[in-house]
Amino acid sequence: MTEQPAMAERQDAAERRAMFRALHRPGRPLLLPNAWDHASAAALVARGHPAIGTTSLGVAAAAGQPDGVAATAVETLALARRLARLPVLLTVDVEAGFSDDPATVAGYVAELAGLGVVGINLEDGRADGTLADPEGIADTIAAVKAAVPDLFVNARTDTWWLGVADPLPQSLSRARTYRSAGADGIFVPGVVDESTLRLLTERIDAPVNALYQPGGPGLDELARAGVARVSTGSLLFRAALAAALAAADEVRSGGSVTRVGLLSYAEVQGLVTTDGD
Repeated sequence: MTEQPAMAERQDAAERRAMFRALHRPGRPLLLPNAWDHASAAALVARGHPAIGTTSLGVAAAAGQPDGVAATAVETLALARRLARLPVLLTVDVEAGFSDDPATVAGYVAELAGLGVVGINLEDGRADGTLADPEGIADTIAAVKAAVPDLFVNARTDTWWLGVADPLPQSLSRARTYRSAGADGIFVPGVVDESTLRLLTERIDAPVNALYQPGGPGLDELARAGVARVSTGSLLFRAALAAALAAADEVRSGGSVTRVGLLSYAEVQGLVTTDGD
């Protein structure tokens, strides 16, 4: 009697992953906002975003941990468990996989997939400012895809982010290596030049993910460059911190914080799910 529900769950998971994949349209990019806790994710869902990601910086900072040093595997899994209850397609930033062992990473990602997660971000940048061996990243991608074949693996290369010399050839080479291992998308944060983005989208045979950066190209420009996905990264988290500090400073200085744009107590309460932990 348990076989039919289990099959239905597998079909539902496959449908959700297919839906997420279909949202990656070159020239009509998916805007993927990145959340750091249940409230931020639920608020984004309430604004009509069909998919959200997590931001590793926000998750790490909220837990009192540094980003990018494999310190938040437990917190990331716990957050995914909470966010999986929301009616949204969820992709999770797992930094570099929280381990150097491909099998361990694959096991961790399979656990995320079991919660309903439809994709992951996997990066090749390291906390010391270097880039990981691309073959090692490829081995991890291959292990993840073997464990969960239809999960969307967004392989992030930090060639521009870390300021390596002549980043374009390295980006294209790494993209080819990661694609050969099974990566579904390629994320190249740090590129703000539209012509360079167009070169990347033309030469990479996969959906290209760009990072939205203040002062950089807007959604229309990124669409013209052929980008298929635009992430906000840690921007929303940092903006929220800045807004909180600005409000506190205003109160301390004797000023007045405007009510315009503030969510009410009842609206925030309405973001909470009540169907169990």
